[in-house]
Amino acid sequence: MTQSAIHRRELGQVREAVQDCREAISLVPDAAHLYTNCLLFMLADPSCTANDLAEMASSFSERFEKPLQPHWPSFAAKDRSPWRRLRIGVVSPDFRNHAVMYFTEGLLAQLDRQQFEVIAFYNHPVDDLVTTRVQCHVDEFIRIHGMSAEKQAQTIMDADIDIAIDLAGHTGGNALLALMRKPAPVQVSTIGFPGTTGMKSMDWWISDAILDPHDAQQWYSERLYRLPIRAACYRPMIRNPLWRYQPAYQVRPTPALENGYITFGSCNNLGKLTDDVLRLWGSLLQIVPGSRLLIEGKNLEKEDIRTAYTQRCALLGIPADRLDLVNMNTANQYLTYHRIDIALDPFPLTGGTSSNDLLWMGVPLVTLKGDGLRGRMSSSILAYMGRHEWIARNQEEYLHIASTLAADITALNDLRQNLRLETEASSVMREDLYAYEIGKALRTMWLHWLEQSDHPEWTPAQVDERVLYLMNNMPAAPDTQEFLIGVAPGSRIPLSQTYQKLQNFLDLAKNGPPPLATQQAGSDVLSNKFWIKATELAESILCAKPHDPVALTVLAEIENAHGHLDFGRVYLQEALQALNQEKALEPAVEQAQKYAQAASAYWGETFCSSGTKNFHPSTFHQGN
Repeated sequence: MTQSAIHRRELGQVREAVQDCREAISLVPDAAHLYTNCLLFMLADPSCTANDLAEMASSFSERFEKPLQPHWPSFAAKDRSPWRRLRIGVVSPDFRNHAVMYFTEGLLAQLDRQQFEVIAFYNHPVDDLVTTRVQCHVDEFIRIHGMSAEKQAQTIMDADIDIAIDLAGHTGGNALLALMRKPAPVQVSTIGFPGTTGMKSMDWWISDAILDPHDAQQWYSERLYRLPIRAACYRPMIRNPLWRYQPAYQVRPTPALENGYITFGSCNNLGKLTDDVLRLWGSLLQIVPGSRLLIEGKNLEKEDIRTAYTQRCALLGIPADRLDLVNMNTANQYLTYHRIDIALDPFPLTGGTSSNDLLWMGVPLVTLKGDGLRGRMSSSILAYMGRHEWIARNQEEYLHIASTLAADITALNDLRQNLRLETEASSVMREDLYAYEIGKALRTMWLHWLEQSDHPEWTPAQVDERVLYLMNNMPAAPDTQEFLIGVAPGSRIPLSQTYQKLQNFLDLAKNGPPPLATQQAGSDVLSNKFWIKATELAESILCAKPHDPVALTVLAEIENAHGHLDFGRVYLQEALQALNQEKALEPAVEQAQKYAQAASAYWGETFCSSGTKNFHPSTFHQGN
C-alpha cells in the first residue's frame, strides 16, 4: 500500500496516493511513519484543506502522544535564570546534503554564542561533507540514530537542553516520537514540514505574517511565533559552497533574447504538478504565442515515463511540440535555470528550496497564494523581497502576471540582471538578520516558559504583557564577542585569528614554486599544500560568514595565481560588492515589515494579530 502511494504521487495522482495512505493507517494504526507519509502526500492534494492536514496531525498526536503526557518531566530542578546562556538542542535527520540545510547552516554558524550553546542531535546513519561542516559550526554534535524513541528522549534530557528545535516535522527520519516525551521544557518546530506537528508537547511554530496570517492559529497545535522578517533564510550551494562564485553560476541574459520566444519552466517535484496545475500552464501557452514549457523532474530520461508524461500533458493542453522535458540531475542544479525566462510555481503545494534557487539565479517567479502555509512558501519569499506583484490571488491573475512578464523581453532581461542582488539584500538571504531575530525569539520563548510556570493562574494575555515588558527592559549585553569560525569539529576560533592563519598559509604558498612554473596554466590542481590549506580555510570562513571580503580576496589571489582569471574576477567582484553593500539591521527589519504590509494590503488581509492566541512579537527590535 505504501509503495503504491509513493508511485502514484510521483505520477501526480495525489488524491489516490492519499487514499492509499489512509487505508494503510486503518490497517496498521500504530505505524507512525504511515501518518508522516499521509501528511506529506496531503500537502499536494488540492482536495485536502488546511483543516484536513491539522486533523490528520491531531490523529497522530492522539494515537502516539496522549498516553505519554502523564509522564512528562516537570523540570523543577532547571536553572530558571531568565538571562543566562541557554542550551539549544537542534534535532534533525538532515544535517547532510538535504534541502533543510539550505535554511539551517547559517543559523548554526551565526547564532549568538554569548547567549546560546548549540547542540546538534543527528538522526541519520550517514555523514557527508555537509555533516562535517555542521560539526564545525555547532558546540556539540550528538548522534541519536538507531536509538529507540525513549533512548533518544533520554539523550536529549541528559544533555540538559533548555529549548529543543525540531527541523523535521512530519518528514522522513523525524524524531517526533522522542520529542513527544517532552525532553526539553520548551520545544519548537520550524522549516522541515510546512504545517503543524499536531503535538501538544511542541510549544511553538516559528513562522511569519505571510506564511501564517492572522487567522492561521486554528490549524496549529503549537503557538505561532511570527518573526518580523521571513521565517526562513536561504543559502545556495550547500553541496559545493565555493561554486556560488564560479562563472558558470552567475546570472546570464534571459534566454528569450537569443531564442526569440519565452520559455516558462518548473523544476519542482513532479508530484506537485497536478492536473489542475498543468491545465493552467497549458492555458498560459495559448495566451503567449510561440512560448514553450520546460519541466524538470526525476526519471524523465526513461522513455516510457517520458512518453506517458508527454501524453498526459497533451491531454491537459500542453502540446508535445511546445514541451521540453528535462531529467533531474544534481550536476545541473541551478544550471537549468539558464534555460528558463519565467518560472511557474505549482499549487496548492508551492516550491520551497527551488523557489529560492531560481530567484537567486535571476529568474522571476509567478505564484498563486494559497490558504495555508503549504501554499504560501513562495508568497512569503516574494513578499519579503517586495515583489508582491508576482503573487496571484486567483488563476486568472496568475495568467495575467505571467503573460505580462512575457510581453517585454528587454524589461524581463533587465529584471533578471538585478534579481540576485535584490534577493541577497532582502531578508530572504540575510543570515545575520535571521540569526539575530531567531535569538530574540528563543529568549522570548524561554521567558514565556518561566512566566507561565511561575504564574499558572495568569491568562495568556497577562503572560504576553509580562514577557514584552521583560524583553523591552532586558539587561545590557556584554561587549560584543568576536565572530567565531568553525575550523574543525569542536574547534571554533575568532575571525581575526582565522584571518591570521589565512595570511600565514598565503605567505607560505607564495614562497613555494610559482604555480605557473610547475603546471599548465588554468589547471584545476593547486600547486602546493599551502595553496590548498589557504583555499580550505577561506571556504571555512565563507561557510560560516558568506561574502566575507577577506576570504573572497584571498580566493581571487589564489585563482589568479593559477591562471583562473575568470574565477578570480568573480571572487574580486564579490569582495568589492560585500564591502559596498553592508546594511544596518534595523532598517532591514523595517523594510521586511513594510514589504509584508504592502502584500497584505494588496491581498486584503490583516497583517498581524497580537492577541492571546497569535503572539506576534514584531515590536521586539531593541538591540542586544
